[in-house]
Amino acid sequence: MKVIETGLPGCIVFEPRVFGDDRGYFYESFNADKLVPLGLDLQWKQGNVSSSSKGVLRGLHYQWPKPQGKFVSVLEGEVWDVAVDIRCGSPTFGKWTAVVLSAENKRHFWIPPGFAHGFAVLSERAVFTYLCTETYDAAADANVRWDDPELAIDWPIGDPSLSPKDAIAPLLKDIQQDRLPTYQG
Repeated sequence: MKVIETGLPGCIVFEPRVFGDDRGYFYESFNADKLVPLGLDLQWKQGNVSSSSKGVLRGLHYQWPKPQGKFVSVLEGEVWDVAVDIRCGSPTFGKWTAVVLSAENKRHFWIPPGFAHGFAVLSERAVFTYLCTETYDAAADANVRWDDPELAIDWPIGDPSLSPKDAIAPLLKDIQQDRLPTYQG
């Protein structure tokens, strides 16, 4: 497994070794023994799969309290996946990083608790999978506006298809501090 650091400390891309022949391929999508030495002793509490069409943008989502760490990948298609540090007091507060995840590159992206997450679908369809460190809690569900000018995320699509919730999400500066995660240093 190849480990690829991103511009945000804690957000990591994992590229598995793929073994293939004329019958197909095999790869490990998760191996705890390989992640523990990297400081990631992850305990999954929920798994999710979503399917989306080209031009769909989901995010930027987070939970507070009960933040979720997410280990994400794409089983079909291609997305541009984004993590944003929204932890109050963090030296990288408001900074973002992005990675292309696809069925072809088989990469996985670790987004630690305390980060907002979103993705834009680049292919005709994408099947996206999440392993989460915390269960979904409707009372803790929150989001940040995808096109917040202060975040200046360089989304690769224009005029995305949004859920009603994402279309009216607040700007990061308008979210009360007690509704944001806190940096633990």
